[in-house]
Amino acid sequence: MISLQSYFSKSHTFAQLFESSAEEVRKSVQTLVEMLKSPGEGINLENFSRVRQQNKRINGEITTLLCQTFVTPLEREDLEALARALYRIPKTIEKFAGRMILSKSYLPADFFDRQAKILEQATNVVHEMVRQLWHHPHLEKIKEENDRLHAMEGEADKLVFEMLRDLYSGKYEPMQVIVLRDLFELLEKVIDRCRDAGNVIFHIVLKNS
Repeated sequence: MISLQSYFSKSHTFAQLFESSAEEVRKSVQTLVEMLKSPGEGINLENFSRVRQQNKRINGEITTLLCQTFVTPLEREDLEALARALYRIPKTIEKFAGRMILSKSYLPADFFDRQAKILEQATNVVHEMVRQLWHHPHLEKIKEENDRLHAMEGEADKLVFEMLRDLYSGKYEPMQVIVLRDLFELLEKVIDRCRDAGNVIFHIVLKNS
């Protein structure tokens, strides 16, 4: 028979791991925002790699705990899906940072400010949703936060369209158009990853309400 003490101990450990993962996601975005403020300065890809590796380590701990736990606080596939969704955010950010290093000579100042602001807001929402998940979440509140993420994702889509229209106006060199379009779309994908994580959390809460 599984003791209640053991069950609640494992639940607490899961909560700590997922909240740590969400915090690493937020650190990754904060590092990115700082980098976007001064794109012409040296970019240390190691900072992004370190955060991703830390998130990967946490992901591994979650997987190990899932294998060692007979009764989990939430369904295994839901926990796996959330861990995977959170990990993809810093992974995509690291990819974006790497592309910036290769193409920083083509980057105008303040070019990604509006996208970065949306991304920072989206990450804060994801962090809060993860925290709520392990502290008696209310379905209405989680839905409200998830709706916010979808609104941000829609705003980011419109922003990319505006940026592309500007890129195709003829005032940029062809190589600059190619580079900036690639970076626009990759940064927009990071916001999509935040929306995906929010969707996972919403469906977990909906299923368990």
